Amino acid sequence: MESPLLGADGLPRTRKWSRVFCFLLAFMAVMAVGLVISGNLNYWLLEGAQKYNEGVKANQENIIESEVGVVAADHTICSEIGASTLRQGGHAVDAAVATAICLGVVSPASSGIGGGSFMVVRSSSTSKAQAFDMRETAPSAASQNMYKDNPQAKYLGALAMGVPGEIAGLHEAWLQHGRLAWRTLFQPAIKLAKEGFVVSEHLGYYIALYASKIMNDPGLKSVFAPNGKLLKAGDTCYNVELGYSLEAVADQGPQAFYNGIVGEKLVKDVKEAGGILTMEDLSNYKVKITKATTVDVNGYTIYGMPSPSSGTLGLSLVLNILNSYGNLNIAAKGNLGLHRLIEALKHMFAVRMNLGDPDFVDITNYISDMLSPSFAKQIKERIFDNTTFPPEYYMYRWSQLGDHGTSHFCIVDADRNVVSMTTTINYVFGAGVLSASTGIVLNNEMDDFSIPTAMAPDKLPPAPANFIEPNKRPLSSMTPIIVTKNDKVVGVIGGSGGMNIIPAVLQVFIKHFVLGMEPMAAVQSPRVYHKLIPNVVQYENTTAEGYHIELSLEKRLFLKERGHQLSPTTAGAVTQFVIQTFKAPINVGRKTKSNIIRGTLTAVSDPRKGGSPAAV
Repeated sequence: MESPLLGADGLPRTRKWSRVFCFLLAFMAVMAVGLVISGNLNYWLLEGAQKYNEGVKANQENIIESEVGVVAADHTICSEIGASTLRQGGHAVDAAVATAICLGVVSPASSGIGGGSFMVVRSSSTSKAQAFDMRETAPSAASQNMYKDNPQAKYLGALAMGVPGEIAGLHEAWLQHGRLAWRTLFQPAIKLAKEGFVVSEHLGYYIALYASKIMNDPGLKSVFAPNGKLLKAGDTCYNVELGYSLEAVADQGPQAFYNGIVGEKLVKDVKEAGGILTMEDLSNYKVKITKATTVDVNGYTIYGMPSPSSGTLGLSLVLNILNSYGNLNIAAKGNLGLHRLIEALKHMFAVRMNLGDPDFVDITNYISDMLSPSFAKQIKERIFDNTTFPPEYYMYRWSQLGDHGTSHFCIVDADRNVVSMTTTINYVFGAGVLSASTGIVLNNEMDDFSIPTAMAPDKLPPAPANFIEPNKRPLSSMTPIIVTKNDKVVGVIGGSGGMNIIPAVLQVFIKHFVLGMEPMAAVQSPRVYHKLIPNVVQYENTTAEGYHIELSLEKRLFLKERGHQLSPTTAGAVTQFVIQTFKAPINVGRKTKSNIIRGTLTAVSDPRKGGSPAAV
């Protein structure tokens, strides 16, 4: 006889109906998710809808999958413009041009054609990776002691401007790889500049934060505070003069910028604002195209930029230090792994201060050391699991950097050509000057050089390898990388955020490729940063897009027990991340007409900056 309290399956009837009820709820939830995915996510994003789950689970706007192609930028509109370029049959480099020009319009606090970039391109047809160095250079009239009597002019005002390289570099990459017309790639950005774009939360935040910088410059004020009132998130921003400048570059090519009307207007405005840029500086600018720097670690090959970028070399040294423990996967795990990472970062930041522009200083030995597993093993012997040390313990030689107004994007196309590109004007709103006749925000890249007189107890002392010389490129922390395994692309990473870029990219790499975190979890989980001086571990304690990011109390206590001084920060780096996964082992798989093995691409835009990726 069946009990009135039990069902036929032997379960209590209350539990049975609870299971049915839960099943129905789960079914309804799945249906709801399906409707969301099939809907217009971009519309929801613009309406400000927040659809985050608890913890590190993010909404659909920040992560997307495709088997064809993806673009992960830190602005939604630019990701979509890049993806649209791929849909038209464009190469990853075509999409990079369109995305970079777009970012210069809608994220003018971070990037633009008045700045410079590093781009790594991997071609699927050759499996080779190129490094396009379009970094700014010191003007011909620059000198080592030019800021001796006015240190502030190194980062604020037109005298802080380096010779812009982005347009020249994009054009060189397009000449080698582009499929679509150069002019076509500029049209979406031109339209946004002339007809207006909606100010994002991120740009609105920086407009408010740097209100005095904007209000003190007539050019910035005319664009970001028309009629004397600062724009805010949701307002429409216009930069018509920038639209005309982009139109000239689109029609005439880079000569409009480096030898033509745009350059002439820019130089005139810069000189009137107290700068030293000349038409000769522009016309003499040269893009450096080399093989990408290669790092092999833990079964992966990492392609990145050579010096004066220090990112790939820094990444190599830290990974080799951790790998010298015998097992990278074990060495990087848990609280102890975090302590070891911080110690490795401190040693790395000491060693990297020997780097500079290889065309001006001999850094061959330092490059070899930073790529050397045996050198890393020597450093590992100076790391102790129970303590940390003051800066003098790690000291080799020093430098002084400060790049913060930066943007990064990752692109993979249908043929698995890949671009990882970091673009910058250095500080937020660069030098604090906008050329009124061109709409271009001036970079303040000269601040990335060291000067002999710059001595402060809370900053890294100056390094001769990075002193100013005419036409020299300053040392950089930008870290655009492409990751392969068995010669197949498995990841693309990069970030923005000054000296925090290297630790951020490194932690995303470790969390996914070493510790096995899902892509979004690897990007969203809390990060730590260290710059050697001040001798402080900065840990993230911030709110982004409706959820809180904070290093756990357990980890903070563990680090304090080892003598680390900790400080919370809301100003960490922002990363973009793309991975490719294969259903079969990655040395076999489905082939396209071009004989390229394609897996599933997962693209993540860091919600710390509010961007979202787009798919083909």
